[in-house]
Amino acid sequence: MNAAGIAEVFDPDGAGEECIQKGATVTDTGVRRPSIPSLQTIRPGRLNYRDGLQLQLTLLARRRLGGNEWLVLLEHDPVITLGRGARPEHLLCTRAELAAAGIDCQTVSRGGDVTYHGPGQLVGYPIVHLDLVDRDLHRYLRALETALIEALVSFDLPATRHPRYTGVWVAGRKIAAIGVAVRHWISWHGFALNINTDLAAFNRLVPCGLHQVQTTSMEQLLGTQLSLRLVNERIVRSFARVFDLDLVGDYESPLPPQT
Repeated sequence: MNAAGIAEVFDPDGAGEECIQKGATVTDTGVRRPSIPSLQTIRPGRLNYRDGLQLQLTLLARRRLGGNEWLVLLEHDPVITLGRGARPEHLLCTRAELAAAGIDCQTVSRGGDVTYHGPGQLVGYPIVHLDLVDRDLHRYLRALETALIEALVSFDLPATRHPRYTGVWVAGRKIAAIGVAVRHWISWHGFALNINTDLAAFNRLVPCGLHQVQTTSMEQLLGTQLSLRLVNERIVRSFARVFDLDLVGDYESPLPPQT
């Protein structure tokens, strides 16, 4: 997301690299389909960013052939990612300094600016066809926010939207970032929820290009570390409910066989 709260989607028809920008203002969050599509989740644990990207591309190709929707839930090794809208000044240290601190740095194809992923943060990559939301990107973003908000509320955290920026917030601080891309009307990239995240890592960047924004985590707000598996389960339930999907399979790694 850029500083104006704009979500960027790339090449929905898969014909080129042209960027289409959509404002994030629609508030319709529920998804209802005449028949209930199926959802499979993949939870491979902790992956480096390149391996996570390759997993997305594999699922993207598989989803294009039809079948179920996918939700990948994982942790990444420490990495700062620069989206298509990233500005160099929003990275507050050099790549050499990042490498010395054990933090990878990757330029990526999602929309938005700069963000951090690392241990204790739940990263979600929905690989879903936007027919679920009538090919309405605004509605898709709002539905992602709703799924995260519902999961956080189940932990008694008063999560909300921000009137200007995409993402999820608690007590005026950002707890979850969203940055997506679309190819052939199938979404990839997704969201990052701070659970037990080392928030000091965000001092190396201007998160999402928003100078005035502070980040927070579930651990900081609740005063205790949480089980990532427990948060995983609640995210899956809320995601399936919001997108009106039937959860039919839960896989670790490797991928389930293609049918």
